[in-house]
Amino acid sequence: QVQLVESGGGLVQAGGSLRLSCTTSGRTISGYHMGWFRQAPGKDREFVAAMSRSGSTVNYADSVKGRFTISRDNAKNTVYLQMNSLKPEDTAVYYCAASTGYYGSNYSIYNYWGQGTQVTVSS
Repeated sequence: QVQLVESGGGLVQAGGSLRLSCTTSGRTISGYHMGWFRQAPGKDREFVAAMSRSGSTVNYADSVKGRFTISRDNAKNTVYLQMNSLKPEDTAVYYCAASTGYYGSNYSIYNYWGQGTQVTVSS
């Protein structure tokens, strides 16, 4: 069983930055593809970014490309999401997820989820 815990959310002004962290317990993350998703009030959960278990492949949603960066430190069992140039429309609960098998942007392939961390961007 993999337990994921997100941290780093908060309130920031438009144009600011935040770095989210996702740490694991119970298993090393090196064996998992990792992803970040977000869900705004009244909206479906949407893909933000993903990184393959090797770290060689990354993908981003068009809405965050060029502003967000996903990275991982397997030695620390931690995945990061660096978010720059934040916009009010980035306001959402951000979730970290781990996939044991497939890699991609579809939330259904992820087996484990964190509890989420709130990111609020004020205009």
